[in-house]
Amino acid sequence: MALKQHLQLKQQQKLSPLQMQVIKLTELPVIELEERIKQELEDNPALEEGLEPTTDSSDFEDEYNSQEEGNISQEDIALGDYMNEDEMPDYQTGNVSRQSSEKQTEIPFSIAESLHESLLEQLGECELEDTDEKVAEYIIGNIDESGYLDRSLSAISDDLIFQQNIDVSVDKLEKILKTIQEFEPAGIGARNLQECLLLQLQRKDHTENTKLAIDIITDYFDEFSKRHYDKIIKHFGIDEPQLKEIIHEITSLNPKPGNNWGDALSLTLSTIIPDFIVESYNGELLLSLNNRNIPDLRVSREYSDLLKGYVDNKDSMSNDSKNAVLFVKQKLDSARWFIDAIRQRQDTLQRTMQAIIDMQYDFFLTGDEAQLRPMILKDIAERTGYDISTISRVSNSKYVQTNFGIYPLKYFFSESMQTDTGEEISSREVKAILKECIENEDKKKPLTDDRLSEILKEKGYIIARRTVAKYREQMNLPVARLRKEI
Repeated sequence: MALKQHLQLKQQQKLSPLQMQVIKLTELPVIELEERIKQELEDNPALEEGLEPTTDSSDFEDEYNSQEEGNISQEDIALGDYMNEDEMPDYQTGNVSRQSSEKQTEIPFSIAESLHESLLEQLGECELEDTDEKVAEYIIGNIDESGYLDRSLSAISDDLIFQQNIDVSVDKLEKILKTIQEFEPAGIGARNLQECLLLQLQRKDHTENTKLAIDIITDYFDEFSKRHYDKIIKHFGIDEPQLKEIIHEITSLNPKPGNNWGDALSLTLSTIIPDFIVESYNGELLLSLNNRNIPDLRVSREYSDLLKGYVDNKDSMSNDSKNAVLFVKQKLDSARWFIDAIRQRQDTLQRTMQAIIDMQYDFFLTGDEAQLRPMILKDIAERTGYDISTISRVSNSKYVQTNFGIYPLKYFFSESMQTDTGEEISSREVKAILKECIENEDKKKPLTDDRLSEILKEKGYIIARRTVAKYREQMNLPVARLRKEI
């Protein structure tokens, strides 16, 4: 086989360290940004917290910027261009829109114990051998946020032998899992919905209906899920009123025990830290970023002096000294990029949120969902001049605190649709009508997607059946057959 050589030209776009920092930091919600800043302060000695002292800083900067330029070469450690950067040494993050931050006194913060912490605490109360306790800890680590064990016991057995050199059989894992499944909340550690419901039923007082519920979930789970109630009535020899009581007992169980650790709603609210605060005063809206725990950052004066000393003595420096100065330069570069990235992140968030407010102004004034306008990522990208990908990063996992509650930024985005008269409406409005129709339907004869499409058409909304199905699924509403009640 002959080898051939050829030249190929390619155009590639490479991101600078600063651009990469900005992208990563823009994605972070404020709580994760705080942790990222703490980590950077620990890792980079050239980055410091606080405002730069004002005394002599201007004189120092003038002197700093007047140094001769050297040749840009890592081998020579000639750093003249770096010395001419006017960001040094008092380059600070500042606080974007902090003018109203003093008024914010009730921003939520998280003090709740996590599900995994609680399970580990309960594990500590069990009298297990050291190896079994390590195995139990590993199993708990594989329980997802809904409370389910999301890996098979055979896979966990393989993990333990390769990762922790613990050889444990699947049967032994089953026994340890049974111990964990006795923890609170009931249903924890289940491997599927059927097991989750059974774990909860088994903790109840064993009345006749509870025993029947256990039998139905054990032997007729598929029929129960598909609402084939006639088969269940025939097999167990019960009537409709009793089956209704059993169904009520089963449907009152928690299908996702991890989600309701504590009180799900209050826990969710207590752990959300808003990235933005929008306040309404006398018909005007005021936007601020939640910068309360974001410190001012500066480049280390000590490291700046080290670099300045090199410029004054570079001709007489040894190779070891030059290597030391290269290290200093790298740390200063990293600090400068990080501070600049923080500033750009704040500016990006500020401009993006302001554009959202401008489009949804009436909602932020009134809190009325009917006032929400159709809005997609492209709309905000055009208003801000940012790429759609940037708007997506800003809106992902970010929250805004308003006079009417805390909302995820994604809440404000929805598709645009038209009525039969050509009026532009939000898909959220259509979803609200669908939800109302389904809530008020005859549960013995629930509305099909075709019928829902017809109802919308009667109201002036021309919506195809497949679009109705898509919206219904987005609202986690089952098909008509599964909404049927006896």
